[in-house]
Amino acid sequence: MRTVPNSLHDEAASRLREQIFAGSLPPGSFLDEAALCERLAISRTPLREALKVLVAEGLLRHEPRRGCFVAEVTERDLDEIFPVIALLEGRAAHEATCRAGDADVAALEVLHLRLQQCAAEGRITDYYVANHAIHEAFITLANNRWLAQVIGDLRKILRLARLQQLHAPGRLQQSLGEHLAVFDALKRRDSDAAESAMRTHLLHQREALRDVARNQQSRLNP
Repeated sequence: MRTVPNSLHDEAASRLREQIFAGSLPPGSFLDEAALCERLAISRTPLREALKVLVAEGLLRHEPRRGCFVAEVTERDLDEIFPVIALLEGRAAHEATCRAGDADVAALEVLHLRLQQCAAEGRITDYYVANHAIHEAFITLANNRWLAQVIGDLRKILRLARLQQLHAPGRLQQSLGEHLAVFDALKRRDSDAAESAMRTHLLHQREALRDVARNQQSRLNP
C-alpha cells in the first residue's frame, strides 16, 4: 500500500487533533473531507492518512459509507478508563520513586510549591497546568516508554470529555493533599506508598467528576 510523506499527514493529524481538543471540532461532529482538504490545503490522500491516525488513537470513529466523526466519551467510558489509568500512573509513580535523584526531588519541589500557590489563590486554570506538569514529571522519571505511550493514549481520550473535576466542591484542596501525599512518599523513597497514593488520586478524580455531573443535573432538573 502506497504511503504519503509523513510530513503531510502528520501535520494534518496534529492540526485536527488540536482542533478536537480545543472544541472547534466538538464530539459527535462529522468531518467533511472536502471542506477539510480546502481548510488544511492538502489533497485527499494525506487527509485520509491523517484520519486513519486519529481513528487509531480513538479520537475519531469511522462509520462505513458515512465517514468520520469526532468520538464521544460516555460515562461508561470514564468508568472503564479511570481504573486503568490509575493502575498505569500508579506504576509510573512507583518507578519514578525508584529512579528519582536529589536533583529530581528538588525540581518536583518547585512544581509542588507552584501547585500549592495556585490552590491557595483559587487559580483553577493554572492549577490544571501545574497538575499536568507534575504528572508528566513522574512519567518522565519512570523512564518507561511503554507506560508513557499507553498513558498518553488514554489521556487523549479523556481530553475529549473536557473534564472539569476541580469544580466539584472541596476537590481543589483534596487534589492538592493527594499530590502532596504522592510527593511525600517519593521523598521517603517509598515506592509502594507512592504507587498507592497516585492510584487513589486518579480514582478520586473519577468520583469528583461524578459529583460535578450530579450537580449539573440537579441544576437542570430542580
